[in-house]
Amino acid sequence: MTTLMKGKEIAGHLRLEIEKDIEFLTSKGIKCAMAAIRVGERPDAVSYEKATMKWLDKLGIACEAFTYPENISKTDFFAEIEKINNMPNIHGMLLFRPMPKELDTGEVEYIISPEKDIDGMNPVNFGKICGSDDTGYAPCTAKAVMEILKYHNIDLSGKKAVVIGRSMVIGRPVSMMLLNENATVTICHSRTKDLAAVCREADILVAAIGKAGFVTADFIKEGAVVVDVGINVTDEGKVVGDVDFDGVSPKCSYITPVPGGVGSVTNAVLARHIVKAAKQLNGF
Repeated sequence: MTTLMKGKEIAGHLRLEIEKDIEFLTSKGIKCAMAAIRVGERPDAVSYEKATMKWLDKLGIACEAFTYPENISKTDFFAEIEKINNMPNIHGMLLFRPMPKELDTGEVEYIISPEKDIDGMNPVNFGKICGSDDTGYAPCTAKAVMEILKYHNIDLSGKKAVVIGRSMVIGRPVSMMLLNENATVTICHSRTKDLAAVCREADILVAAIGKAGFVTADFIKEGAVVVDVGINVTDEGKVVGDVDFDGVSPKCSYITPVPGGVGSVTNAVLARHIVKAAKQLNGF
């Protein structure tokens, strides 16, 4: 029988931990706060910002918006980031992407303070992931994958894990975190030969390739655990994952739905990272 790994249930569990930490920090006179940094007025970024701020407000986390015009120069934008780095009342920084190409040059990741980098952009934090240093921050979606596996007590030690996708946002950090749990990890990508055959060896399969329904039943061995990170919109406006859910789920022991899976946990991880940053920056 296949177990559906619903994100709402896991997010609720994380919320209890977050609320306890917020209560502790409040008792010490500390108000958790995040900077939401956005360049331009892309409707999707504006919508995500509003939803994020609403969610954080419900938890009692302050969220201050820092919005800049699309034509801001790189020099001015980096100077603004440095200002936020030095604001003692801001504990976490979330930069909304995509940004204008003039700014998104691979340099901004180095500018954001690693101690406030709650979405794991700064290479310092990727290095901490690789070194099993839990003071760092993984990208929230990548960390959400691990929280889902942990919640369902899925033993990773010695298991074969296959990750489809090698981005710095999901594929690579997830792979390092699986490795830290003693899984044997294979990272697949567009150049992987006989991808389906590689995936059929997986005890745990993480799909993060950005192609609707790409992973079909012939990619899956019986009893595998499947985590679908993909969020794709079909021509009919339906939100679907990278996995052909109807075809794949009968073969799985565990699987995440889309929507209602990884995405639901990601916001909870974001909130927990803000609280973690507030604690660490204040010596707790």
